[in-house]
Amino acid sequence: MTKRRDLVRILIEGGFYSIGGTKHEHFTNGKVTVLVKRHRKIPDEIASKILRQAGLK
Repeated sequence: MTKRRDLVRILIEGGFYSIGGTKHEHFTNGKVTVLVKRHRKIPDEIASKILRQAGLK
């Protein structure tokens, strides 16, 4: 399990910023938008997919 705050930190360091959201927080860098669940822990498989979608892994 990956901590949500660690995943958000990686996204922010990669040039993404939050544009809000309700059940999922939306992060964008102007070209790509990824969704991050609002849970304390995110399964490693999902975290890996989010980073791959963002082009950071």
